Amino acid sequence: MAERLDVVVIGAGAAGMMCALTAARRGRSVMLLDHSGTLAEKIRISGGGRCNFTNLNAKPENYLSANPHFCRSALARYTPRNFIALLDKHGIGYHEKTLGQLFCDDGSEAIIAMLKDECDAAGVRWCAPCKVEEVSRSDAFYLATGRGKLRAESLAIATGGLSIPKIGATPFGYQIAEKFGIPIVKLKPGLVPLTFAPEDWEPYSGLSGVSLDAVVSCGRQSFRENLLVTHRGLSGPSILQISSYWQHGEALHINLLPDRDMQELLAEQRPSNKLFSNFLAQWLPKSFSEVWSAQMGEQAHIANKPLSQYSDKERKQIAARLHDWRVTPSGTLGYAKAEVTCGGVDTRALSSKTMECSTVPGLYFIGEVVDVTGQLGGYNFQWAWASGHAAGEAV
Repeated sequence: MAERLDVVVIGAGAAGMMCALTAARRGRSVMLLDHSGTLAEKIRISGGGRCNFTNLNAKPENYLSANPHFCRSALARYTPRNFIALLDKHGIGYHEKTLGQLFCDDGSEAIIAMLKDECDAAGVRWCAPCKVEEVSRSDAFYLATGRGKLRAESLAIATGGLSIPKIGATPFGYQIAEKFGIPIVKLKPGLVPLTFAPEDWEPYSGLSGVSLDAVVSCGRQSFRENLLVTHRGLSGPSILQISSYWQHGEALHINLLPDRDMQELLAEQRPSNKLFSNFLAQWLPKSFSEVWSAQMGEQAHIANKPLSQYSDKERKQIAARLHDWRVTPSGTLGYAKAEVTCGGVDTRALSSKTMECSTVPGLYFIGEVVDVTGQLGGYNFQWAWASGHAAGEAV
């Protein structure tokens, strides 16, 4: 005999807990299942353990989706201020870093404990670790689990994406979508370091750890933040940001000196006998300047020489390359190093108000499993809170 419930939520992470506590506050009988015995690992490790739990500037433009307007409704109805009010209620301190990013003063555990306390106070029942073996639907949803059989009027899937498999990521949510005939937008790692062919990157591989301020562009997207050179390619906030938009085979356009007019500066240095790489080292790390200048000689046949020896044409070419350094990644470091999964359950199959499937009444998808991917800086957690709340109000 299956135990009867109003709502079963699968996945006890950010979106799942928000959905469960919101539904339970409405008087619904809710059970929250998770295959792991450790609660909310992705919250735990986020922000270096400080949990970048939202962004004050969160708006639809900060999200990537095949259906870019889908996220508007949920984000408008549950804002960063709503989540901040929850922290204030529990006396949890937080601080703002750059670009509207909010971090927890006391670390990620405080956020996890707060959500668990809210779930407990609302009467949510927990079942973890618990493996879901089968899901079927007739007059309701029936779940066969390692802890027995369940019957639920509503089923919310909050199982996340494929990123960071070492903390338990699985394709379960996508498998449920496929079982019920719900389309999936192609998956790929997002917010992930980019790699280059070893032979192309060899000159830069010795600069691992070198960081610089740059504008990185791909297609219509641009981000200005730090860029980090690694053994295998590029990382740092600007690269993680652009990686979600980058498609295999595309070149990145990197402005290494966004605050300078290098053509003008070079023209002013016509009489100077200073070596170009030393001149460049005024603004870029010296080791990077030397390698970049040497590569310019190999690729553009413009030698690293005293500034006075360049022709006007060469100065123009050098300036153009510094403001538009073009490099073509060969790939990414994959889901193991990706912070999120791009793509997911096609939003055209879901209600933007409730997250319910239009073809399967009572089935909801929330959080990262959905084709809504936030930029770096707390936006993905805000989507988890907002989508979880939207579903919790409806299940």
